[in-house]
Amino acid sequence: MAEGVITLTIDGVPVSVPPGTLVIEAAKQAGVLVPHYCYHPGLEVAGVCRMCLVEIEKAPKLQIACATTVTEGMVVKTQTVQAKDARQGVLEFLLINHPLDCPICDQAGECELQDFVFQEGRAATRYGEFAKRFNPVEDFGPDILYVPNRCILCTRCVRFMEDLAREPVLNVSERGDRAFVGIHPDARLDHPWAGNVVDLCPVGSLLSKDFLHKARAWELDKTPSICTGCSQGCNISLDTREEVVVRVRPRSNLEVNQYFICDHGRMHYPWMNRGDRIEAPLVKHNGELRATDWEEAFDRVVTILRGAAGGGKAVAIVSPGASSEALALVKRLLSGFDWKGAFQVVMGDEAPLPGVPNLALRAERVPNAKGAERLGYTRDYAAALAAAATASVVFVLDDPDCGVQTAGALIYAGTVLPAESTCRNADVVLPIANVAEEEGTFVNRDGREQRYFPAKPAPGMAQPAAWVFGELVAAMGLAEAQR
Repeated sequence: MAEGVITLTIDGVPVSVPPGTLVIEAAKQAGVLVPHYCYHPGLEVAGVCRMCLVEIEKAPKLQIACATTVTEGMVVKTQTVQAKDARQGVLEFLLINHPLDCPICDQAGECELQDFVFQEGRAATRYGEFAKRFNPVEDFGPDILYVPNRCILCTRCVRFMEDLAREPVLNVSERGDRAFVGIHPDARLDHPWAGNVVDLCPVGSLLSKDFLHKARAWELDKTPSICTGCSQGCNISLDTREEVVVRVRPRSNLEVNQYFICDHGRMHYPWMNRGDRIEAPLVKHNGELRATDWEEAFDRVVTILRGAAGGGKAVAIVSPGASSEALALVKRLLSGFDWKGAFQVVMGDEAPLPGVPNLALRAERVPNAKGAERLGYTRDYAAALAAAATASVVFVLDDPDCGVQTAGALIYAGTVLPAESTCRNADVVLPIANVAEEEGTFVNRDGREQRYFPAKPAPGMAQPAAWVFGELVAAMGLAEAQR
């Protein structure tokens, strides 16, 4: 036996785990998911739903796996007749008054009640009818609705607001079959992290107004990504339907955001679906930008760069929301110039999740400032704008509102081109993909490099910025140059 490790057997499978591990977590190591409702690895144990009952040898009765720690030589059986009967009994009680809302419930397809009834439940109920006991919907906050008829009183939402958000505005009101989750009469679920109660709810009782009736779970494609709302670098899932981002949900990473994301990050996605995108390369002809193909656009950029090289000055004004790969290639492209690179950081108020160390909506509202700094870009944005006035070449990477003025050539690579933007004076405009349409890397405030992946195609002829600048680097013969 390895030192500091406890060995036990779960459904005939030997498992070795650290001391203090709960049986429900040890079971995952054996490939066994013990049904549960009140338990969540990011919350304190409550032990109220009694759904995770298992048989443990030498124990006088069934035990709840969520509150039982492992011991050396423990033998756990999750599929005995006694354990399955007990779990079926719990489900039968839960379903007595649970409405058959599945056809209209946003949780359908992701509902743990559906899943465990299918896995554990009876083929039929012994009850002929059920009663709807509460008002159908209550407004809990700016983005949260509560449907008490569906509530199974797991108390995850109550514990999150009390233990992690440290704003105890929810409780279990009344008792017995009259119990429901109540909210303080003078309070709203407007905490910066309150949206997590929707993710925590195992049924369709707590709903997001933003996502309400937008899609069924089985219609969604889910892509791992990184939140761009601040420098924390929370891991998220971008959920798309018919190539449109419709929802952002947290993706667990115990080192960065555990199981949670803030409401700012959760709602920071509509810009990914903008309809006013640049869909083709634009090249200036007779003072006007005209659509062209990539070959002509690249030829024009290469001509500009070669004409200005050899001691010329270049300025790169970049977005700290661009990938590290794109930023590195811009730097390589300008390696023959005396160049200066800078970015602008949007700031806001910091909003921590008090119950989770080192987790907050950061004041720095950009995802890749650390990555840009590693590559030699600075935060001296004003100085870069001033230097652009006398530069031979100015590159602007996805910062259409920067207000750049230059006597030299201006090349803009971006997703949108507002009517009032000075980037409309560019000699070449290169359409690029946004973060939901490309693969790349961000570096968060702690220096952690994290990868994100494309969730939908880019519109028209737009391409990932790393591809665009990679092609230009190759055309300039700089492919072997060092960063």
